[in-house]
Parts: sequence; C-alpha cells; structure tokens
Amino acid sequence: MATENSSFKIILGSSSKARKHILREMGYEFTVMTADIDEKCIRREKPEELVMALAEAKADAIVARLAAGGALEEDAPATLLITADTVVVYQGIIREKPTSEEEAREFIKGYSGGHAAVVGSVVVTNLKTGRRYGGWESAEVYFLEIPDEVIDSLIDEGITFNVAGGLMLEHPLTLPFVDAVVGSTDTVMGLSKVLTENLLSEAL
Repeated sequence: MATENSSFKIILGSSSKARKHILREMGYEFTVMTADIDEKCIRREKPEELVMALAEAKADAIVARLAAGGALEEDAPATLLITADTVVVYQGIIREKPTSEEEAREFIKGYSGGHAAVVGSVVVTNLKTGRRYGGWESAEVYFLEIPDEVIDSLIDEGITFNVAGGLMLEHPLTLPFVDAVVGSTDTVMGLSKVLTENLLSEAL
C-alpha cells in the first residue's frame, strides 16, 4: 500500500464515507468530487455490467466538469480519478439504494438468516492521458437472524437509504449479525483495496 502519492494526485469521485475511509486506510491523500448523475437512467441486466456502466458514467460526468472548469491542463502532474459503484444481489435481483422505509425494511428482513452477494466496480481514469482502467469484484455476506428492533433502529437512523441494498456491513448495529463474509470486506463496503491498488498501478 502507498504511504503517500507525491508524484500524482488522486480525486475520489464519491461522497461515500466508507470509500473515503478505505482510501485513507490505503495511505492515500485525495480530494473529493461528486458526479451527481441520475443513476436510474442507466440500466443493465447483469450486476457486473451495471456497476461498471455507473462507475464510468460518474467518471464521464466529473471529467466533463473538470474540462469545463479548465482544470485539465496539459502540464499538470498526473491526476488519477477513482469512481466506483456497488449493488447488492439478493435472490438474483439487483438492489440499489432503498427509496422508501417499506423497501428498506423489506431488504433487511430478507437478509435476516439469509445471504446476499455484493458486486462492486472500480474505475480509474488517468486525467493526463485520458486512459481508463476498470474492473469489478464480488463478495457474499451471510447473516444471522436480525431482530425487528434492530431493523427499526437502522431505518430510523436513515443510514440504510445511502447504501446499496440498504446494507451497511460495518455499522455497529449490523456487524453483530454478520455470520460470515466470503470475499473481501472492503468490496462489501464499496471499494476493493486490491482492485483499486492494481488499477492505480496500471493507470500510472
């Protein structure tokens, strides 16, 4: 893992607290920009294709904004833009952020005593060369029975509306009911460290 990135700059194209935390854990300094795209306009049947399309659309939006603001000078140091997207797949159905209390409750009740897959993409765009490198990873999460009062507390807190599938693995209310994770926990949290590290190396 890098301890610093003095020879290049990083922009994280996400407002996700978990992604910021993971990137800091990896030892990187970065600035944050958000894409503000309408994710519902982008649809794909396969979760892997959907998360890749969304991460690329986020990158396109941020690159366009930087270009319009004159921030992409030719002689600037190398700047790498990281965008990502995550979905939950439950019983073959793709789940994004829940849009209502009812949907959030249905999502979490489904995980109780069951399991779900998480598919996450990472796309790294070298803003100096214009080249783009991307990939995806998946992980599975197995749950113990989640009591109704815990589900109520999660929904009351409102955090479930900000995360794919209403599922926040690292939340102190959720964590005690996680039985097992097959794959990497950082993939579940929204940014695979190994994949990100590999793509950053490729992009440089």
